[in-house]
Amino acid sequence: MSYTKDQVNVRKFDVVIVGAGGSGMRASLQLARAGLNVAVLSKVFPTRSHTVAAQGGVGASLGNMSEDNWHYHFYDTIKGSDWLGDQDAIEFMCQEAPKVVYELEHFGMPFDRNPDGTIYQRPFGGHTANYGEKPVQRACAAADRTGHAMLHTLYQQNVAAHTTFFVEWMALDLIRDADGDVVGVTAIEMETGDFYILHAKTVMLATGGAGRIFQASTNAFINTGDGLGMAARAGVPLQDMEFWQFHPTGVAGAGVLLTEGCRGEGAILRNSEGERFMERYAPTLKDLAPRDFVSRSMDQEIKEGRGCGPNKDYILLDMTHLGADTIHKRLPSVEEIGHNFANVDITKEPIPVVPTIHYQMGGIPTNINGQVVVPMGDDPNVPVRGLYAVGECSCVSVHGANRLGTNSLLDLLVFGKAAGNHIIANHSNGAFKPLPATAADYSLERLNRLESASDGEYAQHIANDIRNTMQQHAGVFRTQASMDEGVVKVAELRERVKGLGLKDHSRVFNMARQEALEVENLIEVAQATMTSAAARHECRGAHTVLDYERPADDPVAPLGRNDAEWMKHTLWLSEGNQLGYKPVRTQPLTVDTVPPKVRTF
Repeated sequence: MSYTKDQVNVRKFDVVIVGAGGSGMRASLQLARAGLNVAVLSKVFPTRSHTVAAQGGVGASLGNMSEDNWHYHFYDTIKGSDWLGDQDAIEFMCQEAPKVVYELEHFGMPFDRNPDGTIYQRPFGGHTANYGEKPVQRACAAADRTGHAMLHTLYQQNVAAHTTFFVEWMALDLIRDADGDVVGVTAIEMETGDFYILHAKTVMLATGGAGRIFQASTNAFINTGDGLGMAARAGVPLQDMEFWQFHPTGVAGAGVLLTEGCRGEGAILRNSEGERFMERYAPTLKDLAPRDFVSRSMDQEIKEGRGCGPNKDYILLDMTHLGADTIHKRLPSVEEIGHNFANVDITKEPIPVVPTIHYQMGGIPTNINGQVVVPMGDDPNVPVRGLYAVGECSCVSVHGANRLGTNSLLDLLVFGKAAGNHIIANHSNGAFKPLPATAADYSLERLNRLESASDGEYAQHIANDIRNTMQQHAGVFRTQASMDEGVVKVAELRERVKGLGLKDHSRVFNMARQEALEVENLIEVAQATMTSAAARHECRGAHTVLDYERPADDPVAPLGRNDAEWMKHTLWLSEGNQLGYKPVRTQPLTVDTVPPKVRTF
């Protein structure tokens, strides 16, 4: 049965937030406490959002366990980003970090404690004291369930603040008026299949990452890039989509994440010879080098025949020396994952791991206030009125070409709060901008195209082909020829997406319809990634292209970084599959610029 205009329901809110993860709920809490009428849409119950899967900690220079200050954190984040991070945004995040962590503590976050009552902090990859001289304990942790604790804390505070939640709703498209301002979103209530326009003074995208464009992923099945798809279809470019982080320790064969907190507590990566091989690649930080560096080192060991198992296709993560008491106290979820997904007792034997896609550094371009920005004339950062983005779906850019562990939970706290404050400061108590007469047309056309295509292709067949293509052509190590081939394959997949069909036309919890709509988001992200990657002719951070590595004593160091030509952000526009670029902001707010240099650890 087709959707018609007379079936459109309209509701009004000061702010509509799409996504109920950590960033969305941190922003909604700020807004609801200020008295704004806030609606938060989520495909799942808020405490099932993907932030719940974050394990290791949130980075902040509290200095509870070792010498630390925000200047060290600032330096580590720039170096970790391979100098593609914007230094003004990084300074803002690192300065705000202790404040938002203490604020979260006061909300009721159950951090682990030191004997003196202060927040427990563990070491994490790439975090150092004295500008790289030694590891530092900066990750504020609640065992290995930090994201779980954070999400529940924020949800409880939002309930107390009377935030309105729309649970099991799927947002479809942004509504822009003749001026280009965003005035609302279209959405479907999954339980009934009813179609809605949510009319708003401000819309915020907080939909998380899109790791489900890859076959092997630590991401939840809900992470289909919905916010990025909405932005791309509305004419907003996506920034730096070539940079995807492979987490070094996904369970081999399952993809389930084993937190970097394992190595923070002292776990060791070993090859088939039992060697702690990271000592060769990163003599100072060893297993606590940044994630892109460790992932390349692991992949190199496997390529050179020192992988473990009958097929020599994984590495072993050894925690047995930590002792059962430490594992029970600090890594209880990891122990459970070992039993359930690898049939391994990590207190007695090492667990097989491989690098697994984990996080997107790119996303919807924003400034430090969370405002979505687009190029206009000579200005590459003109705000789109009425539109904000926070969390993993956004690109501030504080992560550049590679994110440091613990900076994702920090990112969502700092910029979720900052965006909330900016909306409050600029909120108008006056009338809503009117909806355009065509507000529902585009989304209705998308829905009815699916309804009329009973003999079209099944969404999951295309989704699986997208994932296989991305896994093959945009992995840890890339070649120009492989990426160019991937661009062609993804373009062919985009044509197939136009032929999606539905065999189930029911309205109530029609998951086939939801999956088809998600595939239309996945293809936007996949094409943005593949096109952006093939065009960046250098190595930087998570983007390691074998063609551009220059010979070096260290076989995994990406020394093919080309600062003269490629110290710039990529901007991908869906219409016409076009690419543009804008400069990296290298001037911090109050301190000296950190100049580029070769990354060694």
